[in-house]
Amino acid sequence: MKYLLPLAIITGLTACGGSDSEIANPIPDPIELSIDQCFLMATSEGDMTLGIDTTNTPVTGGNFIEYVEDGFYDGTIFHRIVNNFVNQAGGLNPDYSYKETLAPIENESSVGLKNERGTLSMARTQSIDSATSQFFFNILDNQNLDYPSQGGYAVFGKVIEGIEIMDIMNAVNTETKTVNGISFQDAPVDNIVINSVSAVSCPSN
Repeated sequence: MKYLLPLAIITGLTACGGSDSEIANPIPDPIELSIDQCFLMATSEGDMTLGIDTTNTPVTGGNFIEYVEDGFYDGTIFHRIVNNFVNQAGGLNPDYSYKETLAPIENESSVGLKNERGTLSMARTQSIDSATSQFFFNILDNQNLDYPSQGGYAVFGKVIEGIEIMDIMNAVNTETKTVNGISFQDAPVDNIVINSVSAVSCPSN
């Protein structure tokens, strides 16, 4: 399944207005992200330690952990890099073929977590409950991805060490790659590979 670009969705829906949906879906009070489990994501650009929230987003956090425990992300790539917006990964092999995923999950975007710089969120199609394995890092504060706008993109973790690696990735050169008739916009010229994702102890504060 090809995931639509959040930026394109934002542009389309902003032009239509959203007052009715905002009334039907009030903005939740912001809450603080809980760091319940941590993982080391080793990439070809360097390592990042991720804190995952299974308290506020048990479905989303648990889904990510299940993929990690299956080794699903090992050898996949960051296939979409948009400067000052997102780094997206979690579903494609280096040859840009899609990996077979688990069933889609419930969208937990309405709990009050915000798409702030350094947070980890689920990618999806225009269908609200369509997220499977793909995720993205928010490079800046992306309030236009917060619930109720567009149904919201569910935040479930954040970078707690190695945020400079996230920024290095976001500065690479990109291009449009066409593979088997499918165009991938904002694809890194040189593949950025997730070598492994493994459980680690959370850093003490």
